[in-house]
Amino acid sequence: MPNQLKISFAAPVAPSGGVLAVFVDGSLKLAAESARLLPGADALIVKAAAALHFKGKPASAMEIVAPHGINAERLIVIGAGPAKANSKDKDVTPEDYVTLGGLVMGKIGSAAAASVLFDLPHAPASATEAAADLMLGMQMRGYKFDLYKTKKKDDEPAPTRQQVTIGVVDAAGARKAAKAREAIAEGIIIARNLVNEPPNVLTPVEFAKRAAACAALGVEVEVLDIKALTKLGMRALLAVGQGSAFESRVVIMRWNGATDAKAQPVAFIGKGVTFDTGGISIKGAAGMEDMKGDMGGAACVTGLMHALAARKAKVNVVGAIGLVENMPDGNAQRPGDIVKSMSGQTIEIINTDAEGRLVLADVLWHIQTKFKPQFMVDLATLTGAILVALGQEHAGMFSNNDALCDKLSKAGLATGEKVWRLPMGPAYDKLIDSKFADMKNTGGRHGGSITAAHFLQRFVGDTPWAHLDVAGTAMGSPASEINQSWGSGWGVRLLDRLVADFYEK
Repeated sequence: MPNQLKISFAAPVAPSGGVLAVFVDGSLKLAAESARLLPGADALIVKAAAALHFKGKPASAMEIVAPHGINAERLIVIGAGPAKANSKDKDVTPEDYVTLGGLVMGKIGSAAAASVLFDLPHAPASATEAAADLMLGMQMRGYKFDLYKTKKKDDEPAPTRQQVTIGVVDAAGARKAAKAREAIAEGIIIARNLVNEPPNVLTPVEFAKRAAACAALGVEVEVLDIKALTKLGMRALLAVGQGSAFESRVVIMRWNGATDAKAQPVAFIGKGVTFDTGGISIKGAAGMEDMKGDMGGAACVTGLMHALAARKAKVNVVGAIGLVENMPDGNAQRPGDIVKSMSGQTIEIINTDAEGRLVLADVLWHIQTKFKPQFMVDLATLTGAILVALGQEHAGMFSNNDALCDKLSKAGLATGEKVWRLPMGPAYDKLIDSKFADMKNTGGRHGGSITAAHFLQRFVGDTPWAHLDVAGTAMGSPASEINQSWGSGWGVRLLDRLVADFYEK
């Protein structure tokens, strides 16, 4: 699905039609370059602000239609707040500019052509980096998933490719700074598209084909089919998909970007249940359509691998996704079944709706034994219990390694994709012991997210590991300035930042 939004950088110039966005401070004054390019605009803004009670507060905006003396269809005036040196608010961060970009794009809307004079009343520490962050926010806000719409409302404009130009003094520097952000934006869009696709289109086989497309960027891709999975002994994963008409797949993606080709890789693993009925332990009908998003973890890993390869990250990375569909066919696994995982450990199936952990168990074991990574982070829309605990503001984080948790927390605060660590311990682990097998696949209602994490921990060995339960953040998350999509692409920015800040050499 092509991106319909094209953003470029150029030297600031007076507008020649379309929509124009400018920034003012609390005194409603334009910065010097904007004032020079738009003579008389200050007086126009002050007059309009008085009529509309606009004060120029941060994250506020005012729109002037057909502004007098300015060659633009609409003039969008955005409050950028006081200068940092005089502000009592928190220091301005890169994430603030990403959010500002989302706000700007939201005000531009569906205009075919727009320009943004990125000339702030308070100069950022690096205008080129700030402009690049603004672009990232605009790309994220401008995302639409309307592939399957064949009709439009009478008041909707005809679909068109949007062209937005960001005017910045050092346009060449902004373009250079934006390259990595463009790669991240592409990764987020890939993840969002995957989560938003209907399950009759995005089967495990189709998902595997789309993940394999990252080979065009130099990623080594291995797609494991039923025969290969059976030979490896991934019986826990295969048991989940045995009731589906669509075959299961595992995709392993390798990006070798480190200077030392033999450097120990880092690893990311994603749960990819392309649709989850609950199997024999079938879910209620209400809201089951949302279970097309039960592959949000795999979508994130796929988008992340694209982002890392596209920006040529200096690190060796393994990305692995387990792709299945959980259906209640006559061949489906039953409560009471016992399956033998790739690790050799046996699992009693108590509830077939606790299926994602079975998929991850085999993939985690395979990755830690074959690739010996520095760490593993898995992402999964694993439990509804995590929404009860944390709502949709944080992903739940569980880990056997304090240092890895600290790094993930810092990356989350820097990107706004926040994580919150929950406890683990022997008392919780005991809840998944089984009378008939080595373990059972659910520990009951109490502490459901925690016992699910303990189940996964039994398949990671001594490898530093973190599990992110993204059931509340990867799909149906609250709308924000940078996301208006049901599928959020959550995790791509978090994990890219983790790699960039702590593991690239």
